[in-house]
Amino acid sequence: MGSLLFFLSVVLSCYLVSGQPSSEFVYPNFTATNFRFIDSAGSFLFSRNGSFKAAISNPGAQQTNFYLCIIHVASNTITWSANRDAPISNSGKMSLTSSGINITDQDGNFKWSTPPLRSSVSALILTETGNLVLLDQSNGSLWESFHYPTDTIVISQHLVVGTSLSSALSNDDLSTGNYSLAITASDAILQWQGLTYWKLSMDTKAYSNSNYAVEYMAINQTGLYLVGRDGSVVVIQVNLSPSDFRIAKLDHIGQFVVSSFSGSDWTQDYVGPVDECQIGNICGKVGLCGYSAGSDDPSCTCPPEFSANSQNTSGCSPSEVSYTLPVACNSSRNNSDSNSSPVSYLKLDYGMAYFANDFTSPVKYGINLSVCQELCSGDCSCLGIFFENSSGSCYVLENVLGSIKSSSTTDSVLLGFIKTLVGSSPTNIGGSDFNSKTVEFPTIALVLLPFTGFILLVALGFFLWRKSRVSRVGEVKSGRGTSPSSGDLDAFSIPGLPIRFDYEELETATDNFKTHIGSGGFGAVYKGILPDKTLVAVKKITNVGVQGKKDFCTEIAVIGNIHHVNLVKLRGFCAQGRQRLLVYEYMNRGSLDRTLFGSGPVLEWQERIEIALGTARGLAYLHSGCDQKIIHCDVKPENILLQDHFQAKISDFGLSKLLTPEQSSLFTTMRGTRGYLAPEWLTSSAISEKTDVYSFGMVLLEIVSGRKNCSLPTQSHSIGDDSSGGGHSSASSGLGLIYFPLFALEMHEQGKYLELADPRLGGRVTGEEVEKLVRIALCCVHEEPAMRPNMVTVVGMLEGEIPLGQPRMEALNFLRFYGRRFTEASMIEENHGQDNVILYPQANASLANGRSSWHTSFSYISSQEVSGPR
Repeated sequence: MGSLLFFLSVVLSCYLVSGQPSSEFVYPNFTATNFRFIDSAGSFLFSRNGSFKAAISNPGAQQTNFYLCIIHVASNTITWSANRDAPISNSGKMSLTSSGINITDQDGNFKWSTPPLRSSVSALILTETGNLVLLDQSNGSLWESFHYPTDTIVISQHLVVGTSLSSALSNDDLSTGNYSLAITASDAILQWQGLTYWKLSMDTKAYSNSNYAVEYMAINQTGLYLVGRDGSVVVIQVNLSPSDFRIAKLDHIGQFVVSSFSGSDWTQDYVGPVDECQIGNICGKVGLCGYSAGSDDPSCTCPPEFSANSQNTSGCSPSEVSYTLPVACNSSRNNSDSNSSPVSYLKLDYGMAYFANDFTSPVKYGINLSVCQELCSGDCSCLGIFFENSSGSCYVLENVLGSIKSSSTTDSVLLGFIKTLVGSSPTNIGGSDFNSKTVEFPTIALVLLPFTGFILLVALGFFLWRKSRVSRVGEVKSGRGTSPSSGDLDAFSIPGLPIRFDYEELETATDNFKTHIGSGGFGAVYKGILPDKTLVAVKKITNVGVQGKKDFCTEIAVIGNIHHVNLVKLRGFCAQGRQRLLVYEYMNRGSLDRTLFGSGPVLEWQERIEIALGTARGLAYLHSGCDQKIIHCDVKPENILLQDHFQAKISDFGLSKLLTPEQSSLFTTMRGTRGYLAPEWLTSSAISEKTDVYSFGMVLLEIVSGRKNCSLPTQSHSIGDDSSGGGHSSASSGLGLIYFPLFALEMHEQGKYLELADPRLGGRVTGEEVEKLVRIALCCVHEEPAMRPNMVTVVGMLEGEIPLGQPRMEALNFLRFYGRRFTEASMIEENHGQDNVILYPQANASLANGRSSWHTSFSYISSQEVSGPR
């Protein structure tokens, strides 16, 4: 009996040690360890033709960390790993059960598993493309490794919008590193610790078509592509030499590399960024990256007043032992937890740049260096600043510090300062000694700033005088006796013009403009009835410069030819003498603001969804469905009109083209409405369709809450009420304005979405439904236009055809600044006791060294004036 047991134990041990790999399929109740399949280097499953294998493998020469991997056989390259952040030993076990894949260590402790599945597993297959797939009894896919990429994608794999690649720590350690490649609706971007340092669209080898939204990234035998419109449109492409097998990988140093394999060699087809010094942490914290003469490889040194870390960590630290680099607090822009030690700043030389500055906006414009340093000194999340003398732009380095790069293009533009904590001998506190650690704010600026302000005041006064003069000269009390014959349009013919009305016809239709139904930046709107009993809305344009008839009619022909179910139809026009009138279809439920913010019946949640979707479809058509792209420039509830069954239609589209060049330049910050203006309006940046996307996001937040984004607590239902005596949101003050977008951001961070829903809905909406609209809205209001989705993508997300985007906190931090400004504005309003007055930032259109500046001065403007020309 003893000999029999010994024989069985020997047979069993031999079986365990020499397990045989399977071809293509394995089935539930299968287990694998590296030790069991040691003869095949841990491989237990091969694709049909042997191109890929699945193995419990240890990359490199190390013998401690083993992973469930997919490996390209010919090149022995890992293309995917399961338990990258939970390695096991060679005795750790992978088990396939009817519930999925489970990985445990040698003691049976859980390490990794596939997510819950909709039905039982019947088989595990490794496809010839390198995709590990769990199948149900009908051979349907339950789970695929392609849907959970790590640091690599292969041919036939799609990296969809909202997903990303994450670098490994090293070639031997597959743990998730700090670099990521994210796919957005418009680009592929590389980030370190959430800070962008490269975009595919910026590469000279990339060819772009920005008219469509990106849906996924893919590689094939001939190139790298960002693809949209269900795979039918290439948005960005990089052409590559033909190859039967290639991979795209985010390597551990932070470069995105596309490589092809042929024979026994890898060939690097594409790399981004080419300049390794652009990579966020290439030389460690405050390490200086540069190139020596004649060398293509970067070298790492330390800036003046810094030396290599004495610890076994990369990067540099202050040479002066009494100085130390601070550690950022956890909450961004948290002033209450500032470091208690005295603060000093170590100056970087000119020609030293920070990788993230090209992809972020200054936190302040038009200030001096002392103010910029004070902002950082009082903020525990701030670790350094870069300052631009000419425009007074202040860039803040928050939460993490990466590498510094040498850059000849930044000579005399940006000057950097690294924040330090002072020990026993504090000097240069607050940046007072600019000769040794900082630089003085130039004396010439103190002379030029008042002079520039005087010139701007003179220009504004001239404009107002000219406007009043034109208004007086252009007044016409009626169309009779003062306007030329209607035949004055017969001298030219413009294809596509809608019906032309005489002024007298419209005067009669509106009963001498008796019933006023609305007003806006371009003038008042009156209800009218045409002779055929059709109801119309007649807009009497008064707030633009009088254009020549041909120019006016050319623009009206463009607007009149636009037809979409979610756009208000232009039925006709009048251009007689100096009169300019537009005739629209009548919308019997009025504008969205009256329904949403009024005291009538509350809009139900599904009605709000339909309004949001209709508005999004209308904007998507204006941006990408018309022969000529049209940017609305003033998307707000007042310009969203409702018909029966709450069908939404956008009005006033295309009217911004009626502004004269003089008005366009002088009213840059006034085209649009307070609360809906995108940041690029205020910085003289280029205006694009993404400006409308921002405004739509703000409208979407109002649709969710049923209240204005910035309003007094007494004007609508309260926000963040805490009857239990809890804390108050930083989005509001107890006395003044409430800035709802910041409150929405805070509730998103906490996952408390129901706090944002209109309380009048009385629980008739779920947190998941609110989350959907809030996430879409926050993606729309990203500070950088390129990070916002286009309206086609927004429609897809609202319809559920495209996965929801993930709002990026680094692109939404500006809302905290806006929230503080609105709070300050409300307090000043309280102190001045003025009715209906707000504080509003004024734009300065001056340019310096290619950068726009926005001086954070404030002036009083009545809320009726803010809408301005649209």
